[in-house]
Amino acid sequence: MAGERKQQILESLAKMLESPKREKITTAALAAKLDVSEAALYRHFASKAQMFEGLIDFIEQSLFSLINKIASEETDGIAQVQRMVGILLMFAEKNPGMVRVLIGDALVNEDEALQLRVNQLLDRLEITIKQSLKIAVTDSGKKILPEAQANLIVCFVIGRWHQFAKSGFKRKPMEFAQLQLGMFYR
Repeated sequence: MAGERKQQILESLAKMLESPKREKITTAALAAKLDVSEAALYRHFASKAQMFEGLIDFIEQSLFSLINKIASEETDGIAQVQRMVGILLMFAEKNPGMVRVLIGDALVNEDEALQLRVNQLLDRLEITIKQSLKIAVTDSGKKILPEAQANLIVCFVIGRWHQFAKSGFKRKPMEFAQLQLGMFYR
């Protein structure tokens, strides 16, 4: 039951983050949404930062389980990257509240360790994409610099996430993405 309640709290927090108004999420507002007391929230999480940690854990586990699957199934480095970017953008479309965490929008005025954790996640994504690009260089002899290309691709993804969040979740991350991504490998 405790695990279910914890999950329910995280789901409600993520749902509240989907509001295009970008209001500050307070534990009082979260408790009211769940129709519980703030004390009830703190029985499951020591702090609001710990709640955001739970969301970041969910994001990390979701993304990297899919990315690792791609890396094990696909041998072509460029195809790996294209599928990974597709996963990153589709995840955003399906989880708009999580996008606000990924771009740091929801973490303003929160514990700075949360933003550091998101930065580590983004660095890990960049390293993974760089590894796939190194495969592409080795296999096809493409004349790209994996480090620079991986950074450009991560910046592209973050930019798409920002555009999605700042448009009130109207501009879909996948719009033109495959066409634009193809331009990176010419």
